This record gives sequence, C-alpha cells and structure tokens, in this order.
Amino acid sequence: MQEQHAFPFLREILLFLILSGILIPTLQRLRINQVLGFLAVGTLAGPFGLGLLADEYPLFSHLTFPSGQGVSMLAEIGVLFLMFMIGLELSAARLWAMRRWVFGAGSAQVAASAVLIGGALYLAGLPGQAAVILGLVLSLSSTAVVMQLMAQQQSTGTRLGQAAFAVLMLQDLAVVPILILIGALGRGGGDGIAMLTLVTMAKAAGAIALIYLVGGRIIHPLFRAFARHRQPDVFMALILLSTFGIAGLSAAAGLSMALGALIAGLLLAETEFKHEVELMVEPFKGLLMGLFFMSVGMLIDTRQILEAPLWLAAFVAGLVLLKALVVALLFRAGGLSWGRAVEGGLLLGQGGEFAFIVIGAAMGAKLLDPALGARVMLAVGLSLFITPMLARLGRSIGDRWERDEREQAATQDERALATARGRIIIAGFGRVGQQLAKLLDEQKIPYVAFENDARLVSKLHAQGVPVYFGNAARPELLRRVHAEEAPAIVLTMDHPASAMQAVRGIRREFPHARLFVRSRDEKHARALRLAGASVVVPETLEASLQLSAFVLEAMGLDERVVDDIVDQERDQFAAKLLEPQQPAA
Repeated sequence: MQEQHAFPFLREILLFLILSGILIPTLQRLRINQVLGFLAVGTLAGPFGLGLLADEYPLFSHLTFPSGQGVSMLAEIGVLFLMFMIGLELSAARLWAMRRWVFGAGSAQVAASAVLIGGALYLAGLPGQAAVILGLVLSLSSTAVVMQLMAQQQSTGTRLGQAAFAVLMLQDLAVVPILILIGALGRGGGDGIAMLTLVTMAKAAGAIALIYLVGGRIIHPLFRAFARHRQPDVFMALILLSTFGIAGLSAAAGLSMALGALIAGLLLAETEFKHEVELMVEPFKGLLMGLFFMSVGMLIDTRQILEAPLWLAAFVAGLVLLKALVVALLFRAGGLSWGRAVEGGLLLGQGGEFAFIVIGAAMGAKLLDPALGARVMLAVGLSLFITPMLARLGRSIGDRWERDEREQAATQDERALATARGRIIIAGFGRVGQQLAKLLDEQKIPYVAFENDARLVSKLHAQGVPVYFGNAARPELLRRVHAEEAPAIVLTMDHPASAMQAVRGIRREFPHARLFVRSRDEKHARALRLAGASVVVPETLEASLQLSAFVLEAMGLDERVVDDIVDQERDQFAAKLLEPQQPAA
C-alpha cells in the first residue's frame, strides 16, 4: 500500500529545514556566501545530482529531492517573498535620491549589455526572438549575491558600493517590463508582434498603475487601523494578506504573481510601517531566499558540463567580460577611479537570479528551446559560483591600481615640490589659508600649501591648486620645499597645540625664516611670539579692530585717521607681546 501523508510534501519540507538548520550556521561560520551555499546544496541534492541515484539506492530517495515537484510550490512562495523584499528596498524616495545613478548608469548598463549580449548571440546563430530575450535577461546581475558580498567586504557605504547598488535597483525594476514582454511574445506571432507587444505593455502599465493606486488606498489605512493593537500575529497576517492579495490581483490582470509581490513591497515601502515590516520578515528572509536558490540549484543539470565544457566556459567568460566592460566604462564615466571601476565591473559581471524565473517563463511560453534554456541556466549558475572569486580579483586589481596611482601622484608631487623655490609656504588650508591663497593668486605671488585633511587635499589638488597632504611641522617636509628660501611661512591652523609645535620646529630648523602665525587669543599669541613667531595675528584682535574701525567711520572720523588709530593699536599689541608677563598676584 502506497504511503500517503495528510500534509503534502512533508518529506521535502522536513529535508529542507534540516539542510537549512545545518547549512546556515555552517556557512556563517565559514564566511561563505549563503546564496552560493544553497545553490550548491540544491545542485547536489537535486534530481540531477545525488537524486539520480534514488532509484538504485533507496537511501538517497530519503536524503535527496529526486523530483523538483516536491519543492516547486514552496519555491514559488520563495520567489514571491524575494520580490516583496526587493520592493521594500525600492522606495520612491530612495530611487529619487540616487536618480542619477539609478536611471542614468543603470538604464545605460541594461541597454548596452542587452544589445551587446543579444547581438553576439544573434550572430552566433540564435533566432532573433531568443537573442532578444536572452540579451535582456543576461544583462541583469545578482542582487542577492552582490549585496551579500559587499556587506562582507563592508563596502556598501563606499562610492563603488552606492554605484553598484543603484545599478542593481534599476535591474530589479527592469524585471517588470521583461516579464510583460515575455507574456506578450508568448501570445503573439507574425508581423503584428510589435504592435501586440506595445498594446500588452500599455495594458500591463495600466493594470500596474490601477493596482498601485487602489492598493495604496487600502493597504495604508488597513495597517494604520490594525497597528494600534500592537499584536505581532495581526501584523504578520496583514503582511501575508498584502503580499498574496496583490500577487493574486496581478495574476487576475494577466501579469505574473512575482510582479504583484514586488508592487506590494513598493506600497509598504512608502508607509511609516516599512521598518516594522522588515523586522517581521527578517527571521524568514534567509529561509525563503534559501528555498528559492535551492530550487534554482535543482534546475542545474551538471551533466551538461561534461557534454559541452568548452561551450559553457566560453559562454560564461564572454558574459562576464562583456558586462564587466560595460559596467567599468559607465562607472569610470560616473567619476570612479579606473581601479574601482574595474572592480565594479567584475563584481556585477555574473548573471542574475531572475534569469531562472524569466528563462523558465520563456520556455513555458515556447519562446526558448528547452535544451538551450537549460544550458543557459547552467551557465548563469556557474557565473554565480565564480562571483566571489571575481569579487576578490576585482578588489585586488582596484587596490593595486589605486596604489600605483598614489605612487605616481606622489612622484609627481615630489617633482613639483622640488621646484617650489622662493614660494610662500602656507601650513593649514582651511578657510583662512584658502583666503590667503586667493589673494596671493590675484597678485601673481607663488605659494605652496600643506593640509592634513586628505579629502580636502584630493579635491583641491584635482582642481590644480598647489596643496599637498602633510604636516608642516616636520622639518624634512619643509626642506623639500626649500623653506630656507621661502619669503614667508604662514601658519593658519586653528589648533593651538599644532601651531605651537610647528612654530618651535620651524624656528629650530630654520632660524631666519619669516614666520607669520594665526592665534586664537592674546594668551595664545604671547606663547607663539615667545616660541619664535615673527608676527602673530590673533583672530579676536583683528575682529575687534575691524569692528571698531567701522564704528569710528560711522561716527564721522576720517578714514585715514581711523587707519592710524587701528595701526597704533596693532603696534601696541605687538609690543605688549614682547614684554615679560607679570606673575599673577
């Protein structure tokens, strides 16, 4: 008698939970990307892995997934929640804040990659329809893999991380028209395919807009009404209702349920409940994504590696190189250095997880040959497996390229500094130093400046300003710019201890240098003057003298008389600095 379970697919669910319970902590401990781990386990335990031995060895029938049907329903749930979580990240405010990178670089990347990949496949002999579909889907990269790798490298906050995230956001949005296009092509044929596609796109856009508007008017009040009860089970029920309800509406409108789940995420991303939703979904996020990627791994037929190893190697290499070239050029045009641009290209060079969804839909609609679709999915899977290696290679290239650029810039700086004879030296290039430099430029008086803020130095140096990173208190640095021949050395730093250290060091090494120093107040000015400064200018003194001059002129005194009074006050202050300080009573 055949064994039946009241609960369908119970064995598959238990096996998946067992594998997840072992796999997730193991991967975390070994610092291995979870996505790749689930892909590998799905491939190994799937119908094309150890599942092939299930008929011959009954033990493997209990430890593997001999048939993909056992997890197909659960995998569809995983897809829905994957799209839902992506929708949560794609808030309108975030898209608008990064609009230059998202809609500029992201759109250019998808379009250029699709044209290059689709054109190459068409020239290789594929039909035009298949080349268009594969060109579009292979232009997308893996959000899940790339974001996890950047999180491990702690690079999400860098310029490269922000640029990569923006491109991935646009790629996630691009899934929507691609899925609509698949549906249109699946229902059309002949000469009217272009018009049918446009009509289908227009209908789909109308349906999406209607679902978005109606859903927004229902979901927000619904969450607001029930959130006051502060019951986690009610909140979780609302999340599930929103996800599956809008996915069902999307399916009823002739669109995919995955698209509906994405819309549900977008709707909740615009509400004040976004972060609470993320907290509620977070415990299930790893499991649901693991379920999806494990089911993807089960679709990978590793036997094809033996059947066509050269084809697969050439396909994966061509895919990575084409996409890496496009991304690197776009990132470089966006202002990243060549090293980081190449790193970004290799990081985004793989195929994406949506390839399995779109290619599966295309094969179901008879738009792709099943054998070709299976082989392309295998190539995408292999590209995902080599992504950590590509990321490490890209980081190595980026670091080495930047190191070479720094060394080259340092060599150029040394040459520039070696010719800096007879120039005024400005130590500290904040607001005071920059104002002084502006006046010197206007009078055609050469100068060289030093500043400890590396970001400021990089910005101004790129604009041609003769400012260099360094501490002017170091004698060896001053010797390189021939401080003994400088008409003046001006210290504008506002930190009292740094100014005092610089004055003492400069006076010790260059006793005849003319040293002009900015000070905070009278006490600081006296200390600097006694340490060897030629001229000390306290901020408080100059501010009070300028204010006094304006007041006296307003009272009717002649401008020349006012200038004499101000100069007399300056002279008296300078003389006072040289007087021995009386001890306090």
